[in-house]
Amino acid sequence: MGDWFPKHTLGSLPERAARRWGAREAVYFKGQRRSFSELSAAVDRLARGLLHLGIGPGEKVALWMVNRPEFLETTFAVVKIGAVLVPINTRLRTDDVAYILGQSDSTTLVIAERSGPVDYLGMLREIPPSRSPRLRRVIAVGEAPRPGTLHWDAVLAAADEVDQTALSARAEAVSPDATAFFMYTSGTTGFPKGAMHDHAIVRNVTDRAFRMSITPADTIMMYLPLFHLFGFSEGALMSMVSGARQVLTETFDPAESLALVEQERATILHGFDTHFKELMEAQERSLRDVSSVRTGILATGMSSSVPIARKARKVFGPLLSGYGMSEFGVGAALSALDSTEEQCTEASGYPAPGYEVRIVDPATGREQPAGAPGEILVRSYMMMQAYYNKLAETARALDGEGWLHTGDMGVIRADGHLRFMGRYKDMLKIGGENVDPMEVEAFLMSHPAINLAAVVSFPDPRLAEVGVAFVKREAGRALTAAEVLDHCQGRIASFKIPRHVIFVDDFPMTSSGKIQKVKLREEALRRIPAP
Repeated sequence: MGDWFPKHTLGSLPERAARRWGAREAVYFKGQRRSFSELSAAVDRLARGLLHLGIGPGEKVALWMVNRPEFLETTFAVVKIGAVLVPINTRLRTDDVAYILGQSDSTTLVIAERSGPVDYLGMLREIPPSRSPRLRRVIAVGEAPRPGTLHWDAVLAAADEVDQTALSARAEAVSPDATAFFMYTSGTTGFPKGAMHDHAIVRNVTDRAFRMSITPADTIMMYLPLFHLFGFSEGALMSMVSGARQVLTETFDPAESLALVEQERATILHGFDTHFKELMEAQERSLRDVSSVRTGILATGMSSSVPIARKARKVFGPLLSGYGMSEFGVGAALSALDSTEEQCTEASGYPAPGYEVRIVDPATGREQPAGAPGEILVRSYMMMQAYYNKLAETARALDGEGWLHTGDMGVIRADGHLRFMGRYKDMLKIGGENVDPMEVEAFLMSHPAINLAAVVSFPDPRLAEVGVAFVKREAGRALTAAEVLDHCQGRIASFKIPRHVIFVDDFPMTSSGKIQKVKLREEALRRIPAP
């Protein structure tokens, strides 16, 4: 499948981009601007430095760094020499990072010493060597060399010992079918799993650039973390295949992002509903000129995200909806630029070329008719090769015919669009009644004093489980649990009304902007007395 598409390696993208758009600006970061030619030259220099260190084909190179140009350079340099890139979530801490370094068999770690108050190198030193037995090298980006690490500048200086011919030979030996990177699952459930990918993501991103009409005239506002597949594909890779420049920020700050949209005239804006909610709140506090934005992806379809998506289109223009996973890429389904507002806000996109999507009854495996909910199954040219060193988990997720059983609930609508409805494990069954937590969340957020709500299950001896609503109040608004429940009485079915209300200042979030409901369930068990 997919042989008609010319296969390119990820490592070849900067050089190809430099040939096409050499002097054009590729990236803006903290006042610094770099062209495609400059970025390609920096990638090659680092790649030669990595060769000088003796990093071989197939070696795992972990990257623990917030968004910055060195992230881009490392990404493309590692895959150019045929090593395997292992991006690590910068919100992880010592135990989590130790797990990934050990589980991935990483031999090399590229790290930014600090980001604001966070001392990444200090945390790394708290990890016992036994937790990452294969790790041999740490390359640190920082102001000065630190004992036990290789300084970034020293690695670049060593590049002079390796000529361009050696790098070219190494790059030409890389197969587009070889493993290029691991994308660890975002951690909404259990231990992260490393989804192994080859270079087929080049086709995935190229197709989406065409469908969204992304060209060198575009500017991508990229605050999404590059270590997550959404930011990785829509920032680092999209720029290289389309010629669009990207405006990078280290992390997501809504006010900073809007200021940069205005300053740099950004045209592409991506995110989940949580990002756009914060952007719109920041826009209400301090109006910015965002008229340059022409489109972007706001993944929607869930009941709780639809009102946010509708409002975001009024503020930022015709945003599209989409569906994807670490296992098979961004944009498995995607709206079109001429899709209706309803399709872009209440659905999750139309299946993309090269992707097959089915909805099945998870109990029987039988295909569901249009409009009937079931588990979403996906098959694609960009399907992961496996979860690294997790045979049992791979076998549970991927069946013998190549279908990934996502664990997501969805429907195929009459117009052929997919609608993602939520994770199956998040669905509640209260006294025999199925309850969609996102429907209840959307209703709760219709209360003027509720900023954000999340509903999870709590065990109950009579009904099997009941709902618990975690609620964040609007700033300056008073609200009691009784008032939340009164808001529900007589307006939604009694079995949908949460049994408990817990107020929070913030929600535990994944790096991609999703609420970690597994942590909310744990919090409910801690705070609510057992029945």
